[in-house]
Amino acid sequence: MKKFLVRKTSGAPWYKRLLTTGLTVVMMNTLVVSTQTSAAKYSPNFKGTEIVEFITIVGKNLKKNMIVDPNVRGKVTLRTQDELTEEQYYQVFLNVLEVYGFAAVEMDNNVVKIIRNKDAKTSSIPVVGNENPGVGDEMVTRVVEVKNVTVRELTPLLRQLSDQAGGGNVVNYDPANVIMLTGTAATVNRLVQIIERVDKAGDQDVQIIKLKYASAAEMVRIVEAMNKSSQGKSGKPTFLIPKIVADERTNSVIISGESQARARIAKLISRLDSELETNGNTRVYFLKYSKAEDLVKVLEGVSKSIEAESNSTKSGSKRSRKTRDISIEAHEDTNSLVITAQPDMLRSLLAVIRQLDVRRAQVLVEAIIVEIYESDGVSLGVQWLHESGAMTQFTNGPAPITAVAGAAEAAKSTKGDWSPAEYNSDGKLIKDGFFQNDVKGDFSLAATLLSTVSGGMVGIMKDGWGAIIQAVSSSTNANILATPSITTLDNEEAHFLVGQDIPILTGSTSSSNNGNPFQTVERQEVGIKLTVTPQVNEGTGVQLTIEQEVSSVSGATGIDISINKREIKTVVMTDSGATVILGGLIDEDVQESVQKVPLLGDIPFIGHLFKSTVTTTRKRNLMVFIRATIIRDGKLMNEISKRKYNYIRADEIRKQEEGLSLMDDAKMPLLPEWNDKLVLPPSFDEYMKEKSLKEPSLLPPAIDSETSLNLAAKEQ
Repeated sequence: MKKFLVRKTSGAPWYKRLLTTGLTVVMMNTLVVSTQTSAAKYSPNFKGTEIVEFITIVGKNLKKNMIVDPNVRGKVTLRTQDELTEEQYYQVFLNVLEVYGFAAVEMDNNVVKIIRNKDAKTSSIPVVGNENPGVGDEMVTRVVEVKNVTVRELTPLLRQLSDQAGGGNVVNYDPANVIMLTGTAATVNRLVQIIERVDKAGDQDVQIIKLKYASAAEMVRIVEAMNKSSQGKSGKPTFLIPKIVADERTNSVIISGESQARARIAKLISRLDSELETNGNTRVYFLKYSKAEDLVKVLEGVSKSIEAESNSTKSGSKRSRKTRDISIEAHEDTNSLVITAQPDMLRSLLAVIRQLDVRRAQVLVEAIIVEIYESDGVSLGVQWLHESGAMTQFTNGPAPITAVAGAAEAAKSTKGDWSPAEYNSDGKLIKDGFFQNDVKGDFSLAATLLSTVSGGMVGIMKDGWGAIIQAVSSSTNANILATPSITTLDNEEAHFLVGQDIPILTGSTSSSNNGNPFQTVERQEVGIKLTVTPQVNEGTGVQLTIEQEVSSVSGATGIDISINKREIKTVVMTDSGATVILGGLIDEDVQESVQKVPLLGDIPFIGHLFKSTVTTTRKRNLMVFIRATIIRDGKLMNEISKRKYNYIRADEIRKQEEGLSLMDDAKMPLLPEWNDKLVLPPSFDEYMKEKSLKEPSLLPPAIDSETSLNLAAKEQ
């Protein structure tokens, strides 16, 4: 930095005066620093100087390390008339940057970053408070707590006073009711002063009004309805509307808000809290959720209790007791209650109705029934037979060899014999001789026998000895999964059945000659049944009274049919959305049956020719689970219904993609897309317009004005 000193030169020669004038011109684009004994003084003067050079000069004078953003460009013109201190000089430097749209962000390590205004609000600028709010065009951030005004309504007004296009920014945080301000210190301090003055407008206080005649809950309902309607018309801020709460225990109304608003509400309540007529007080109450006929018995019992209590308190007084007539009727068509009673009794009954007439929770109950069944069996047997009578025969597996031999013998065909001629006593020929027809074998016994054979059977017959060998291996695997579900209201029984109504013979009667017999038949439900009564407890607990039954027809017996039945009756407690096991069965059965000839059947290896072995193993796992989900609002019910609906629709789409082998795929059904909004059919004009776009030939032909005049003349 070059330093220039200006001296007085009125009596100097002309060349000295010329030199002095030149130095003065150069001084317009430089900085003259005058050194004093106390502190340095600065007189900055610039004309058309590049802003980067200007920043460099200021940094050298103030001994600050300047980092300039590449986007910082322009020329600076500055002229000062007075000498400035170091602090004033730095503020002038910040003023110049702010005028040209730039800002200085000072770091802790004596480094100053020169960037654009709009980038400064996201940089690490200092967060200040009331102790050190900052001055001038210094970039700062400040958090202001608002106590009486809603920040959501105040923020849009402050943004109009802030430099939003540059480095200014105003953000509100509703949970803490605070406002965060960013910008130059002068602008931020001005906004803070505005907030402090506006925040003093709220004068919140609490006032308690004890009612004499009216009901506190009913009074709050009336006042809130009035405030809601007036707010929608006048657009009154929410913080100016007082908050009103009913204390039913003391029959009082609690008001919180500004003094004028509280006074207005208190005056209205005092006018409404007037005594009604003692007789003829009739009120019609329209119920929202409960049934009117269900509440009549409850209200009649409550009224009798209140009447008895009132008479007991007045029994010791000198006042004569009056019989108070109370009438409570239900109107089913409008689901409303018509109550006639005295004011105090009417107020008590209405308070009971409001507490009972609430939306009841619903419960979605899903039962999961899983059954896994496995069965394996092996049978091997050898039987012998000799025509002289020796044999081995077993009945635990293979068909009896005697039955096989009998069926084989009956199936043999016999050739017809010669039938000789027949003569009478006189020797006259009556019938010529002939060969009889062959007799075919009877295969009915063999068919009946073979129908009972399972697996493979081989027979051998030679030299009067016969043998049959039968072997079979069986395997059964079953995996049954059923998920019945049902939705019901709290404390309401629900029943679910998927199955059949099958006839069961219960009796028969016939006459002595069996001429008019008849039978009595009873229908029985067979299938998957679920009966449940949920009770929603406090929080997420649900108590379930459950009857779960799975039944099926097993087969016919000598009398009637047999039915397999699995049933569970229990009461469980579960949380919403949790799965609980109701019960189960794990059954394993291993059986082996051996029939053999003594001694011969015990010989190793050879003994298998004299015995029959049947081995079976069965394993069954049966589990029943339950899951209950509490549905307290329509939104959750809509989500559950949509999920179930889309599951069925996705399965139908999968089947459509697989296609049909022998039919057109277009015949497969498909649910429409889920849409909980009502879709109205198109109007007549929309229908005709859409149809004309698809079929242009339906449009009427265009007729010009001349043709229309000719047609009109012909009609006349």
